[in-house]
Amino acid sequence: MTSARAVPAVRFSEVHKSFAARGKETKALNGVSFAAESGSVTGLVGPDGAGKTTLMRLAAGLLAPDRGEIHVLEMNATGDALAVQAALGYMPQRFGLYEDLTVQENLDLYADLQGVPADQREGSYRELMRMTGLGEFTARLAGRLSGGMKQKLGLACTLVRSPRALILDEPTVGVDPVSRRELWAIIDRLVRDEGLTVLLSTAYLDEAERCSRVVLLHEGEVLGEGSPDSFSSQLRGRTYRLQSGEPGRQVQSRLQGRAEVTDVVVAGGQVRLVLESGSDPRGLREEGVFQPVPPRFEDSFVALLRERRGAPSLPDMQQHTIEVRGDDAVITVRDLTRRFGDFYAVKGLSFSVHRGEVFGLLGANGAGKSTTFRMLCGLLPPSGGTLRVAGVDLRHAAAEARARIGYMSQKFSLYGILSVEQNLDFFARSYGLRRKRRDERIRWALEQFELEALRGSSSDDLSLGHKQRLAMACALMHEPDILFLDEPTSGVDPLARREFWLRINALAEANVTVMVTTHFMEEAEYCDRLAIMAAGEILELGTPDEIKGSVAPQGREPSLEEAFIALIEHQDTER
Repeated sequence: MTSARAVPAVRFSEVHKSFAARGKETKALNGVSFAAESGSVTGLVGPDGAGKTTLMRLAAGLLAPDRGEIHVLEMNATGDALAVQAALGYMPQRFGLYEDLTVQENLDLYADLQGVPADQREGSYRELMRMTGLGEFTARLAGRLSGGMKQKLGLACTLVRSPRALILDEPTVGVDPVSRRELWAIIDRLVRDEGLTVLLSTAYLDEAERCSRVVLLHEGEVLGEGSPDSFSSQLRGRTYRLQSGEPGRQVQSRLQGRAEVTDVVVAGGQVRLVLESGSDPRGLREEGVFQPVPPRFEDSFVALLRERRGAPSLPDMQQHTIEVRGDDAVITVRDLTRRFGDFYAVKGLSFSVHRGEVFGLLGANGAGKSTTFRMLCGLLPPSGGTLRVAGVDLRHAAAEARARIGYMSQKFSLYGILSVEQNLDFFARSYGLRRKRRDERIRWALEQFELEALRGSSSDDLSLGHKQRLAMACALMHEPDILFLDEPTSGVDPLARREFWLRINALAEANVTVMVTTHFMEEAEYCDRLAIMAAGEILELGTPDEIKGSVAPQGREPSLEEAFIALIEHQDTER
């Protein structure tokens, strides 16, 4: 007798899907075949534009393929689309919430749409609120929730009808590590206790390691399918940790261009390398001491993408090295406060950032990071305290300070109807660059960020990775002394994140001061110092190693993510 687990919950067979827009056809999926087992978690992993969202919408019966077959829960997802949609829950990116409705009203709306009988709702709501911890917030507008709370409400709305399978499209993008962990606890419990089938896409490769199986997509094709271990094991004997007397960023920049190096990242205050097959670390012994370490899924994923894309180009960002005058602080914050009515979003912050420093501002969703960032950029006046940026008091001369800073927001702030070149020209004019200098900087940006071939393309038509490049180029058109980056790599693939940080490293070497917020804890390792915020206050301030050392030892050095979670949970307990 065939067991239920022998029948895949989701099966794609030679699926093709193309889209036509503005006279151009884009092939989103090209002969995709894979299977997702029942009662387990299958992860879709791939760079921006790989076809993950298209695949999920096809699985949910929201799109029809051009060719091929899709079966979900033993139903044809094309011919029986309504039956498929009735049997599964689908949570799109940004969670599919109505932000002008309350938590309770969102639940009621989804229950109405999914035909949940009124007499079954109370018990379901009670369990969902217990599971997500949202019971105290049913009267709050969804738009007033933190990112992590929106994430959990989106999941609750998806589960309001007890589906047989869940499809989650990048459910953890833009939320903090605590919220990510809470979501995975819910997913694990649903799979373990209720046998739910989960198909999810993720930009966090450590999350892929939690899946039973992963499917690697690239440019609409399947690169590989199997357990995470089946991928990482292919790199045994090629992964090392390098102990060097130099800062990790400098070592990374130097080794990135070496032919024998597949990948190099800063990790745990040291440098982690993946070498090319057949390469010997003894050929790099002048760099320091090499220690073999177990390969990760991320190592294998990046190695596969490198085979397709090749090595990244090395940036030359040092065309405007800034003179350092002693150990001058370019950002000084003392007792900074911001109040909205009776609510204190920021309470008594004090810290300083020095010339050429990469300073990270971390915290759970709703900790006050974005409010602090907006005040530092002169976009929001403080309620109290002193704030000096680039030697200027922002409370009295914000415009003067803004002329010396660059700002790159999470949503990139590009003008979608303008071309790449027109966006560059617009920002250059906004920063007051005159004709000759403006033309020079546009040429520099097109070359440096490899946008020449796309100069006439609308920014709306760019991939997320190219939008990121363009947004950074726009922020640098006037050669600012200070660069503010608000979650600049949210949603982009690992190779785009690595290339982005190579550029940040080069800017820091040119003594540009960089202040960044991020939810990727491995990116926080690139920072010289970090401030971890909670409830509008700084919990801990120091280097990544000092932050990890502030957490009581448990027989081994904690990761930065573990230290972050421990600090946040301790604060919650204290409150």
